[in-house]
Amino acid sequence: MITSVLVANRGEIACRVFRTCREGGIRTVAVHSDADENALHARVADTAVRLPGAAPSETYLRGDLIVKAALSAGADAVHPGYGFLSENADFARAVLEAGLVWIGPPPEAIEAMASKTRAKKLMGIEALSQVTADDLPVLVKAAAGGGGRGMRVVRELAELDPELTAARAEALGAFGDGEVFVEPYVEGGRHVEVQILADTHGTVWALGTRDCSLQRRHQKVIEEAPAPGLGDLTQTLYDLSVRAARAVDYVGAGTVEFLVANGKAHFLEMNTRLQVEHPVTEAVFGIDLVALQIQVAEGAALDNAPPRARGHAVEARLYAEDPAGAWAPQTGTLHRLTVPDGVRLDTGYTDGDPIGIHYDPMLAKAVAHAPTRAEALRRLSGALERATIHGPVTNRDLLVRSLRHEEFTAARMDTGFYERHLADLTTPAPDPYVPLAAALADAHGRSGFGGWRNLPSQPQTKRYLMAGTEHEVHYRHTREGLTADGVRVVHADAALVVLEVGGVRRKFEVARYDDQVFVNATALTALPRFPDPAAERAPGSLLAPMPGTVVRVSEGLAAGAAVRAGEPLLWLEAMKMEHKISAPITGTLSALYAAPGQQVEVGALLAVVQQT
Repeated sequence: MITSVLVANRGEIACRVFRTCREGGIRTVAVHSDADENALHARVADTAVRLPGAAPSETYLRGDLIVKAALSAGADAVHPGYGFLSENADFARAVLEAGLVWIGPPPEAIEAMASKTRAKKLMGIEALSQVTADDLPVLVKAAAGGGGRGMRVVRELAELDPELTAARAEALGAFGDGEVFVEPYVEGGRHVEVQILADTHGTVWALGTRDCSLQRRHQKVIEEAPAPGLGDLTQTLYDLSVRAARAVDYVGAGTVEFLVANGKAHFLEMNTRLQVEHPVTEAVFGIDLVALQIQVAEGAALDNAPPRARGHAVEARLYAEDPAGAWAPQTGTLHRLTVPDGVRLDTGYTDGDPIGIHYDPMLAKAVAHAPTRAEALRRLSGALERATIHGPVTNRDLLVRSLRHEEFTAARMDTGFYERHLADLTTPAPDPYVPLAAALADAHGRSGFGGWRNLPSQPQTKRYLMAGTEHEVHYRHTREGLTADGVRVVHADAALVVLEVGGVRRKFEVARYDDQVFVNATALTALPRFPDPAAERAPGSLLAPMPGTVVRVSEGLAAGAAVRAGEPLLWLEAMKMEHKISAPITGTLSALYAAPGQQVEVGALLAVVQQT
């Protein structure tokens, strides 16, 4: 019997595995980088072992250090989570050779399927060896790992070599393996997958389908189970998935992924690990996949057939990122994160935790289960709308709008959903009374608040930045209290403002952290009365859109070089993703301040391009 489990991972998945272990009476061991010294997963584990360094290549990708940590902490089993070394056959072998239990598939199965090139050959599919104009568009993919990293859509032959270089660098940094391959890119398809679970006694379960079509940068955003509208194709997907598992004598939890288009299923890959979206399957089948992984690793036999599926489940990934700003990841302090009861929240953060630059920007996963798909969508969108999320910019509004979009509610979505609808989904819809509520809450307790004067006071003015736009509001102290044009102030204190507008009372909950203010679900930044002239930048300045590391600069680029608008100049790596910085105009590069390996903060001046 397993008595102590080390999770070779971090964040949300480590906390999730620990939860199941605690419920089963199993001791837990965490590993953590220096950047994660005070992270939630390191705090909630029974024991934690330091991996010196911050970069994944120094820490969570060092299998030798993780095995050593398991032995030193007295663990007798290792769970890999997802990402990092979860699909690394050499790591699985090292765990087994150290006398530890590996809570995952046999190394041989990982080897056969974790490389997408080998998996496709096993299923009779060959990657493209020579790409011509007739093959376009194509998809460049990392052979190891997943999560959208190392993936690029190429629509022009001239873009192929640069995108291959970028994909190799990104894959190497994320998975320790820079192998990439090229395959045809199917437009307008749905991303559908099948959860499988197999034991050592020859039983393989196909635990339903999931639709994961809503993606950004080829990384999933919203997932659901079962995948709607598949009809007779469902059984075909089951059969292909079980066939893939049996072909490699698979054991444990895994996922077989397909692209469904025009009524046909195209095999993509088999992920030899637990998936981020596994909670929707757990909700529909009423099971704990991590508990079943542990039981299978102990040699237990599965029942001949899986349990019966019930209802529908939807999961949304909450990211610290700006969808309207090229999905740029965000950093800062997560002051508060709560969702209403009735929705499952899996997270690796708690109130007050910092969001750093080193790892994936996912803050949490919110999951709703209901008897029908429509009810599940309504429950999840309503919960996210009412959630309290105080901290960096997130994709919360995008998630709510996506879950309510007519194309999604009618189950007519595909993987191009955000390419078509992102502009509409991210168009600000500011509430004009939010800045006023922020100003009234700020005024609470100041001299003259709540009192009366024989003479009317001068109007008070406050300025806020909301959804990228500056808003100026005015209010006045009178004998009747605070007033604002056209609005009756029913109540105002530092945490709650109640306004009556057109006879309707509206409640605004307010929280403040330095200059950042949150009113209900809206974030604002308090601005000084007079703008700082020193904040102006020269035209053509390229500023870092997020904190990160300069990974490379275009070959031969130097001050004085002629550049074209849209030409890539340098690349930043932040939160395990590469971000291209391009010339804003055609002209001359008058200054270059960035160099490979340099760490930069958000807003740092990287280069200046002068128009000629």
